[in-house]
Amino acid sequence: MRTGTGVVDAHVHVWDLDAHDHGWMRPDAPIRRNFGLADLRTALAGTPVERVVLVQVVNDADETRVFLEHARDDDLVAGVVGWIDLARPDAHGALSELAHDPALVGIRHQALAEADPAGWLRSAEVRRGLTALEARGLPFDLMIRPEHFPAALDTVRQHPSLRFVLDHLGKAPIASAQVEPWATGLRALAAEPNVWCKLSGVHTIAPPNWVYADLAPFVEVALEAFTPHRVVFGSDWPVCLQAATYAEVWAAVTTACAPLSSAERAAVLGRTALELYGSRS
Repeated sequence: MRTGTGVVDAHVHVWDLDAHDHGWMRPDAPIRRNFGLADLRTALAGTPVERVVLVQVVNDADETRVFLEHARDDDLVAGVVGWIDLARPDAHGALSELAHDPALVGIRHQALAEADPAGWLRSAEVRRGLTALEARGLPFDLMIRPEHFPAALDTVRQHPSLRFVLDHLGKAPIASAQVEPWATGLRALAAEPNVWCKLSGVHTIAPPNWVYADLAPFVEVALEAFTPHRVVFGSDWPVCLQAATYAEVWAAVTTACAPLSSAERAAVLGRTALELYGSRS
């Protein structure tokens, strides 16, 4: 992963709807159009974000190959969190085909696309695939909801040397303002030293016409539970555009980081992402 001192947005997407099916997207969704790196550069204008991590959107290995090409061609892309089918018997081989590329910094699976996300996580096949990631030193992004926290906790305990990254605060129930039992589950995951958390995707799970006060109770729990040294900033652009502009996302994260020390702010806004995704232990 390309290093440096600037701000890193550790969770962005691009997509070409002609190349890959995005069945998760509503037909009338305002984001149902193509988004590329040129669009992202326009969105970043006026912010101090210098680099981004491209994160998989669909469970499709071809998408990952396209993302790795973007990383080779554009210095904006610091790394790629891609996809392999962890449940395949030859997951180790599939990973080997991609892991030679230094731009691959992690793996994610859209577990929420599974009929039983918790069952998927607990399956022997997926656990075998996670063992392959563990051997490669590649982190795994957890895309789950609060009801899947117990399965996630079992999984991270069974793979103590594999770094896990909880995306979007575990889909915190911000819209309903019900901090519990989400907070208890989040704290249990945070107690495991091999789990990190992304301060990302909070705007699309907030109430309509959200204000920062709606986000604050959940953001504060995450920062307290994980500490700023295991929290990374991610915009979830362009998905966030359904609820917030990039400028609004950036304003929210700067508000969240305002009470922190300068070292803690630097951690959340870039240094932790570089440490998390930048080395293969």
